[in-house]
Amino acid sequence: MTADPIAFIEPDWPAPPGVRALITTRIGGVSRGPYAGLNLGDHVGDDPTAVARNRARLAAHLPGSPLWLRQVHGTAVADASHERAGCEADASFTREPGQVLAALTADCLPVLLAEETGSAVAIAHAGWRGLAAGVIERVIAALGTEPRHLVAYLGPAIGPRAFEVGSDVRDAFLTDDSDAASAFVPTSPGKWFADLYALARQRLQRIGTTRVYGGAFCTASDPARFFSHRRDRVTGRMASLLWFES
Repeated sequence: MTADPIAFIEPDWPAPPGVRALITTRIGGVSRGPYAGLNLGDHVGDDPTAVARNRARLAAHLPGSPLWLRQVHGTAVADASHERAGCEADASFTREPGQVLAALTADCLPVLLAEETGSAVAIAHAGWRGLAAGVIERVIAALGTEPRHLVAYLGPAIGPRAFEVGSDVRDAFLTDDSDAASAFVPTSPGKWFADLYALARQRLQRIGTTRVYGGAFCTASDPARFFSHRRDRVTGRMASLLWFES
């Protein structure tokens, strides 16, 4: 089976010198059925051979092998210099040129972070659980850079008019920050639309990262371009990839 060329999203942000980022869509792979296209997730039920071929196609665009994480919607952070692919974490960072960080998503929010001198990068997989639990704050602390010296990009995630949640989700955010109420719009008794982009911006700005870009996509409402777990349940995964050059 032949495939179209990979269709990447290149983040529109003032990336520091040498910092490179690519975000895949579902276009450009060999998977079929509900995973049709460039599924890069090896844990979602897709044919392992197809996933391997998709990852091989992606590798041609990267300077090295990504650190693929085993994501569990938590807050563990991996130092890419010391961890191997498959380690359990939802965020990673590196100060080594050419080391590719990766986050797999299909509605959750990928958060890309770069130190303003271009000498360190970090990435987080931020679903609502990880976001509420502090995965962004944890990876910034592990990176060891003052938050004000970081530039952030919010990659494709489920949009603010597609992510309906219950009181448990809203309460998880309001417990720590009453200002988070502005990111929830009531839809029916006990239900709200949640804005992951706004919640992430609030958390970044609260710790001092004010240069935040992106946040303009909705994975759930664009089936031609994005996988969406909320929309389809059985589906593939996109990858957000981040590294810096020497």
